[in-house]
Amino acid sequence: MTSRTFYITTPIYYVNDLPHIGHIYTTVVADVVARYQRMRGREVRFLTGTDEHGQKIVKAALAQGITPEELANRVVRRYPPLWQALGITNDDFIRTTEPRHWAGVHEMIRRMEARGDIYKGNYGGWYCAGCEAFFPQTQLVEGKCPEQGHPVEWLEEESYFFRLSAYQQPLLRFYSDHPDFIRPESRYNEVVRFVEGGLKDLSVSRVSLPWGIPWPGDPRHVVYVWLDALTNYISALGFGSQDPSLFERFWPADLHLVGKDILRFHCVYWPAFLLSAGLPLPRQVYGHGWWLRDDKKMSKSFGNVVRPDHLLERFGADPLRYFMLREMTFGQDASFSDEGFLQRYNADLANGLGNAAARVLAMTRRYYSGTTPPVRCGANVLADKSGEVVARYVACMDSLEFHRALEAVWELVSAVDGYVNEKQPWAIFKLEGGSSERLGRVLYNSLEALRLAAAMLAPVMPTTSRRLLAQMGIAPESRAAVALSWGELPTLAPLGEEGALFPRVDVQEFLAEVTVNETSEPGGQSVAPPPAAPAGAAEEQISIEEFARVKLVVGLITAAERIPKSKKLVRMQVDLGEGKQRQIVAGIGTRYAPEQLVGRRAVFVANLKPAVLMGVESQGMVLAASVEGDPFLLGVDGEVPPGTGVK
Repeated sequence: MTSRTFYITTPIYYVNDLPHIGHIYTTVVADVVARYQRMRGREVRFLTGTDEHGQKIVKAALAQGITPEELANRVVRRYPPLWQALGITNDDFIRTTEPRHWAGVHEMIRRMEARGDIYKGNYGGWYCAGCEAFFPQTQLVEGKCPEQGHPVEWLEEESYFFRLSAYQQPLLRFYSDHPDFIRPESRYNEVVRFVEGGLKDLSVSRVSLPWGIPWPGDPRHVVYVWLDALTNYISALGFGSQDPSLFERFWPADLHLVGKDILRFHCVYWPAFLLSAGLPLPRQVYGHGWWLRDDKKMSKSFGNVVRPDHLLERFGADPLRYFMLREMTFGQDASFSDEGFLQRYNADLANGLGNAAARVLAMTRRYYSGTTPPVRCGANVLADKSGEVVARYVACMDSLEFHRALEAVWELVSAVDGYVNEKQPWAIFKLEGGSSERLGRVLYNSLEALRLAAAMLAPVMPTTSRRLLAQMGIAPESRAAVALSWGELPTLAPLGEEGALFPRVDVQEFLAEVTVNETSEPGGQSVAPPPAAPAGAAEEQISIEEFARVKLVVGLITAAERIPKSKKLVRMQVDLGEGKQRQIVAGIGTRYAPEQLVGRRAVFVANLKPAVLMGVESQGMVLAASVEGDPFLLGVDGEVPPGTGVK
């Protein structure tokens, strides 16, 4: 019998850097699963959070001249608005600096010590701060971490150890008895081979690190980051606190979602810790693939992370959620690009779902005075197709094959288009001299198939689903909004507001705008920047002759207005002392209102080639400094005449 509760978690995210597409993807997947399970009637607990201890955080804080706590607070503030913008419905957000988490970690250690699995000794090994892990000499690749190529350092110090070696056979027995514990199958085989190769006792404390949870009874030591971090899954449920009711209700977890690079910690260390503590093991750990850019995993170390703020701002959360779930075969790697996103948007959303819904709703409005048809229809080709698609959708969602579930939904959308083309409602209306029972059946069938598509899309595209259902006159709290059986569309229901679900986008214009906003930060037209120099490398130097080729002058802004359909781009008329006005487009609209710009003097590049941005020609570039993405124009003191050179 299937449990009526469902507990799903994401990994807790390091606070050494701002959230990016990797964090977004895992959290969106978790949200999709949580919404789907709620739709199927289960009581869901959905947890995410942040990992705020460890050497990586200390180094990142030192590099910024702040304390680890200040860094953690600064980064964590970014998560709530981002999750809200993405439609994430997490029930809890755990921080490893919270007292409830410390209580859970101390209770874990107390149980492990009582079992005799903790002892003190000395440890030496090659340590990767980037992965927060030790690696034997034989696993190093050219002297670097085998996971991501980070540098390693030799560490030797007093440490508490966990008797991981004692759990080799218990773990292998558990894997054998629970073959679905690790998914996909390739990851299962990888973990089993690792454990079969032998396990060594694990260092679980540090004396050289001041930032972390003090070891109970020995505050010279702090708890090793993975024993600390992994415990979040139960500390967030009240394990170790005075109220363990959530723990008793929701543990063991139904699904831990993790990236494949941290699979070993979740499938070897975590179950061994739980066995030692006498606690049930999670039901499944799923190690998904990476989003790649330029054939590399996105990583702050590589300088290739993607933060798709521009896509969220322009298109909203649903198209981005759809792209990530549709583009990546869950468990494998996939490449992220704006071009790939725009192709999916136009082909699947604008031309596919959006177009099918628009045609059917427009005919329904016209032929039935703004209500759904008065007749229902039972057996028909769309009903048969819907039954097949729904069964496939449910099976694919249950097995976390999101791309196949969405493929099935789009087969139904395509079937609606084909059905309309074949039945030709406009011809029926003309032939029969107006609305008729046959016309009603055709449009009812088309609308009902679209209703089912909207219901199936609700976990992935919740806003789109609600909007499409509302256009069909369906209340979000009604059975028709979630039912996956044929025939729930109400008859003679007033249709909702009109409006295109997904207006088509001009790909070239959008990419031109993104280039402005991402590369000039955000002072107007620009070319792509050169690759960032490796950390510690000297910046490339240019000669005075090369610098002299750039003509910088003072300009007076005489007029300004926003460019339609863009929140960032502003069109300015600028006096550069040439006897005529120049038109310059700049991505500064998030900070400056047009009326704030008029009469202002700024520094402009006067000899940049013209470029067309969102259909508007820009004949130069204004210079701006960028502070966390906000533009600050470079001004000049006094009444410097327009056209004055800047040297």
